Amino acid sequence: MIRVLVVDDDPMVRLLLRSILRPDDIEVVAEAADGDEVVTAVQAHHPDVVLMDLRMPRMDGIRATAAVRALPSAPGVIAMTSFDTESAILDAVHAGASGFLAKDSGPDEIVTAVRSVASGDGALSPRAARTVMAQLSEDSGGQQRREARQQLLLLTDREAEVAGFVAEGLSNGEIAQRTFLSEATVKTHLSRATAKLGVTNRVQLALVVDRAATSGR
Repeated sequence: MIRVLVVDDDPMVRLLLRSILRPDDIEVVAEAADGDEVVTAVQAHHPDVVLMDLRMPRMDGIRATAAVRALPSAPGVIAMTSFDTESAILDAVHAGASGFLAKDSGPDEIVTAVRSVASGDGALSPRAARTVMAQLSEDSGGQQRREARQQLLLLTDREAEVAGFVAEGLSNGEIAQRTFLSEATVKTHLSRATAKLGVTNRVQLALVVDRAATSGR
């Protein structure tokens, strides 16, 4: 069972998300109406995934995401906003969000994102993915590319191989099939790679790999 915490200052949005997240393998275990309630809710209910509104009156979702990701055994965070702007997407990713969805995403997309993040994979909407790649292409001086390539030198060959498959969008199961490793071994390589690179999730790991390959072109 995937345990979900829904965070949004609009009670109607929370109700809508509850109605969407009703498959047999998903349970909404709690709600929060503002970012300053999130850490307490996570500690009390131990969700696997937090659906996080980015625009809230007291503590916004960016700061709340960073606070959640700083917790031991932190859940994955999917940032959601009706303001699907480049700054919101990049701020959410840098704060440690494992995914980003626009609030007008369809029910199937939301359910798929929750399952993906719960399994350790990331979840970016098509616009979010385009925004991230656009930022990578703007590194005209090549500084980000050089820094990313230096970071990747910290990885073993196997860790770098697994990280490359993450950047291609493969799940842990698909990486296991490609590399003839168990999923547990893939997770171990990913854990070591994220620790060495100083990133918090596979979305940020993919950014480093993509930046090394595409920035400055």
